[in-house]
Amino acid sequence: MPNMSLKKVPMPEQDPNIRNKNFLEVAEGYTEEMAKEEAARCLNCKNKPCVNGCPVNVRIPEFIAKVAAGEFEEAYKIITSTNGLPAVCGRVCPQESQCEGKCVRGIKGEPVAIGRLERFCADYHMKNSAAKAEKPKSNGKKVAVVGAGPSGLTCAGDLAKKGYEVTVFEAFHTAGGVLVYGIPEFRLPKEIVHKEVKNLEDLGVEIQTNMIIGKTLSVDELFEMGYKAVFIGSGAGLPSFMGIEGEDLIGVYSANEYLTRTNLMKAYLDEYDTPIIKSRAVAVVGGGNVAMDAARCAKRLGAETVYIVYRRGLEEMPARKEEIHHAMEEGIIFRNLTNPVKVLGDESGRVRAVECVEMELGEPDESGRRRPVVKEGSNFELPVDTVIMSIGTSPNPLIRSTTQGLETNKRGCLIVNEETMQTTREGVYAGGDAVTGAATVILAMGAGKQAARSIDEYLSK
Repeated sequence: MPNMSLKKVPMPEQDPNIRNKNFLEVAEGYTEEMAKEEAARCLNCKNKPCVNGCPVNVRIPEFIAKVAAGEFEEAYKIITSTNGLPAVCGRVCPQESQCEGKCVRGIKGEPVAIGRLERFCADYHMKNSAAKAEKPKSNGKKVAVVGAGPSGLTCAGDLAKKGYEVTVFEAFHTAGGVLVYGIPEFRLPKEIVHKEVKNLEDLGVEIQTNMIIGKTLSVDELFEMGYKAVFIGSGAGLPSFMGIEGEDLIGVYSANEYLTRTNLMKAYLDEYDTPIIKSRAVAVVGGGNVAMDAARCAKRLGAETVYIVYRRGLEEMPARKEEIHHAMEEGIIFRNLTNPVKVLGDESGRVRAVECVEMELGEPDESGRRRPVVKEGSNFELPVDTVIMSIGTSPNPLIRSTTQGLETNKRGCLIVNEETMQTTREGVYAGGDAVTGAATVILAMGAGKQAARSIDEYLSK
């Protein structure tokens, strides 16, 4: 019998006043019974609008039907036929604007909790199966992948399944890209990322760390080494700042640096000596998911007061509603319609406050959102000792500056054919944040899949 409840089965979570002092995962996951109950809400629509909403085309009704029947391993196999990182996607995908946004059940109630069910299947498999992915027979052709983030890992996995000998070159000391340096432990436990990377290695993907393409090796040298195609999924790790006075004071971070120190370099663990300011009051400038991550990390690292400072209203914030909700529950203070104009320092060159102005919303701009306008004479000081700038990132220029024939747009993003993901240089493909600028994990994965198909076609001629 279908479950016609208008509401999702709630996800068990840590209490907000306990979790804002630790880095343990916030959402605790479904039990088997919860998963079956939620799966029974799926109507198994003939036209499958949810699948069209998924950038990697997970066969959603099929896997949910298996969950409803208690066949969890079968469900996992269906998911992984198109998605190599299901435990990651189940946790960090913006399902509300993708698969769940297309769900028919969402017309008169809440959509089916597709993301929660995907996470359940992946976690169930990790706990209960010792089976390893089988390495396909090699076709003798070598492909190089630059960057072990979501886009690069997806491209590598899809090519490995087709028999290509794939080597991933990663600049950091561990694979995962933004999954390990950007997204905090309490949203995405790193053990889960490492397990999903291990699945790809079982398929035959070789991962070489501490390899900075453009410095250690060039793209040209990769071709000289016998690689027949190159995929660039190097992300967008170059931070942006506002260009206001005082951004050079001690206590001003980019969100990228703050999160990398916290997550990849384990500043939240006592046994690590990673330097990070022990803040009392923090202003995080920005309104996206990265801003929420930075603010929630700052709270967990001991800050008494943490502000989100954003120049538009709450409704215009680009962050996921779930992340905003969790941040509010954890005591983060939202200063909407507020914009910094100067960072103020003390006599020792450290941040003591940020000068802000109040804003009001005017006519819509080119983004379709109402443009924030300064209220004259509304200047005020927000007393803080740390400022974290979370206003976007762009690709590192290293690869494009060392590779002839790679064209970029004015933001420094690689120009590609959107249908094939081929760059302006033959044999070189690209996807993810290196092409779009900072975006979502799942969109990067979708680009990696698309590129893998194109590389296969290119090398099969």
